[in-house]
Formats: sequence, C-alpha cells, structure tokens
Amino acid sequence: MDEALKLKRATYHLWTFTTSKLISSFGSQVYAFAISFYILQTTGSATSFATNLICNILPRTLCAPFAGYLVDNYSRKAIVIISQIATTLAICGLLFVTYTMGISLIAIYVTTCILSLTSMFSGVTFTSSITGLVDEKRIQKAMSLNQMSISFASIGSPAVGGLLYGAVSMPVFLIIFIIASILAVILESTMNFNLFAKRKEKQEGEAKEPMWQSMKAGFAYLKLQPVIMAIIWAALMINFCFGAFEVGYSYVLIEKLKMASQHFGFTEGAFALGMLLMSIYFSVRKEVKYPLLVSKRGIFAMGFFMGATGFPLMVSMSYSFNFIYYVILMFGFGSMIILVNTPIQVMMQKLIDDDYKGRIFSILETMSMALMPLGMVLYGFLYDLFPAQWILLASTIFLIGVVVVLIRPSIIRMANPELYEKKAIKVKTVSQ
Repeated sequence: MDEALKLKRATYHLWTFTTSKLISSFGSQVYAFAISFYILQTTGSATSFATNLICNILPRTLCAPFAGYLVDNYSRKAIVIISQIATTLAICGLLFVTYTMGISLIAIYVTTCILSLTSMFSGVTFTSSITGLVDEKRIQKAMSLNQMSISFASIGSPAVGGLLYGAVSMPVFLIIFIIASILAVILESTMNFNLFAKRKEKQEGEAKEPMWQSMKAGFAYLKLQPVIMAIIWAALMINFCFGAFEVGYSYVLIEKLKMASQHFGFTEGAFALGMLLMSIYFSVRKEVKYPLLVSKRGIFAMGFFMGATGFPLMVSMSYSFNFIYYVILMFGFGSMIILVNTPIQVMMQKLIDDDYKGRIFSILETMSMALMPLGMVLYGFLYDLFPAQWILLASTIFLIGVVVVLIRPSIIRMANPELYEKKAIKVKTVSQ
C-alpha cells in the first residue's frame, strides 16, 4: 500500500479506535453504575456488592495469560469483534432473563463474569495492536486518545446514570449498553489491524505453536527484557500499595470526615478531569524522551498524594476547606496516573516485538491485578484496627521504597542509555 494512503488510513484508525473505545466505555460504565445501585438498593448488602466486584476482577486475572496466547496466534481483529459481539449477547441474555423471570443476583454475577472476560480480551488485543493500527510517530497520541475516551466516559457516565436511574427501568439501561456495543462492533469491523504490523508471517500449512509452549516462549522472551521485567514487578507492588488508597479514600471522606455524597462525587469527578486534561496534553505534545524516568517521578508524586489523603485527620480543618483540599488532591492524582501510564505504555509498545505483545501485555494485566483483591481485603482489615492516616503514611513509605529498589538507576540506564551519556559529557565539559 502507498505510504501516503497508509498514513491516511492510520488517521482514520486513530479516531475510529477512540470513538469505539468511548462508546463501549460509556455504555459499560453506565451499566456498571446502574448495576451497583441496583444491588445496593435491592439487597442492602455490602457482601453482594463485593461479590460483583470479585466477579469483575477474578476471571480476567485468571484468564489473561490464555488471552495473550490467542492474541499472538490468531487474528487480532477477529478477537476484538468476537469479544464485542459476546458482550452484546451477554447483555441481551440478561435483558431476556429480566423480561421473562425478573433480574436476579445470579444472572448479574454471570453477566459480570462474561463482561470481565470480553473486556479483558478486547483490551489486551487492542493494546497489542496499537503499532499495527497507527504509525510509530503517533503511538503516544493513540495511547493518549484512548485514555481521553476512558476519562470522558468516567466523567459523563455517572451523571447520565444518575439522571436515568430514577427515571427509567433497568431494561432501558441494558438496551443503552446493547446499542453502544453494536456501534462499537460496526466501527471495529472497518479497521485494518495489520496496517503497520511487523509480525512474522506463518508459512502455509505451518502448525500453530501449542499453547503451553507458546506461553513458555513468552516468559523466556520476558526474561531477556530486564526493563520490562522491572516494570511488571513494579506494577504488581504498586497496585498492591494503592489498595490503601482504594479502600482508604472512601473510608476517610465518608466515614471519618462525613462528606456529603454530592461533594464526594465532585472529588471523584476532579480525578477524572485530571486524567482527561493530562491525556489531552499528551495527545498534542512531543513524545516523552525519557519515559521510565518521567514515570518514576510520577509514581513518587502519586505516593505523595496517597500519603496526603490522611492529612485532614491529623490537622483539623473546616468542611469547606476539606472539600477544596480533596478536589485539588484528586485532580493531581488523576493527572499523575496519566503521567505514569502513557510514557510507559508508549515505551513498551516500541520495546516489545509484535509477535510477543499479546503474551507480554497479558502477563502485565495479570501481575497488575494479581494482588489487588488481597490488598483490598488486607487494607479493609487494617483500617478497622489502626488510624487511617498512619496506614496511608506507612503505605506511601513502602511504595517509595519499592519504586527506588525496582526502578533503580541501572534499570533507567538500560531503558535510556543516552540520558547517562549526556550527563557524562556534561560532567566532562564542566571538569575541563
């Protein structure tokens, strides 16, 4: 294909990918909002609510490695489309059950498990296909637009969900999700996932690599990539540490500071707004030159915001000041998440061979989420025993220690050797 035509097609992919992600994210988040409210209002049980959360996390954590094998050995476009169709059918099934027998918790849990799997397959496949959809110069823009679509959905879906929840029935929410999912399928079917791909072509009649052998090859490849290994281990420990924030933030604001629900909602909106504005910034700026170094500093900033969450428990402040304080804090936290994630994602897109992307990103997905359920349970227990501010402070210190050890200067030197070469030249010049 002519280079100019490929670049034009890449521009189409950029906006189609973003629109598809926005539509599907918006539909799924409106659905999640409605289901959460329904479970809590119908049962009044925190256990039922937590069970639905586990149904969302556990299947994707267990099955992510198998998704990586499929992504690297089969048509990525087919996997994305089948995943989206399966999402549509799962919601249609829940709608059918609702009309015939009435909605039940079992039906919701089964649907949540299916949606967890389809979103994981779709997410890993799309992440692995970025370098096939767009040219290398626009990888950062693609990652930023992806984050923008998620942020838009995060901001808009609670508002839309809140307006509709009291006005329409549950089947209407399900129909909205079905329409969004069908539109996403239509858009995804027009994309060429191999436009810029550099995958090895399999010879005609060549047998596909057995699953376990393929997965072992993925781990063997990973062992030869110390920078990626460091990032994956860091993701495991960082997400565990941020369990303190996931549990503690709501606990501090609602239980300790007695913040009104609408004000609590505004602080969460500030978080999404921070993500959105930082995503817009990354979509228009030049590619980050030293991504791992920038991400490391961003994690330190996130640690500071996590520790600062407990500050109003140490120093008495007025209700209004607390509200403003947490709006600013959450805006900063949301911004830092994009500052950490986007440069790392762009770097990994360039470091990992196209033939291994599915397996490596699926391992990253598994490791990122592996300790989250344990972290939430552990921190939930700790918050009942110890003052929240000290748990947050201790978790911040542990987080910083983990990052200092796992993303040490030698790892940054491997990722960006030119940074240290420049420093050496600078020192030499000064000494002369």
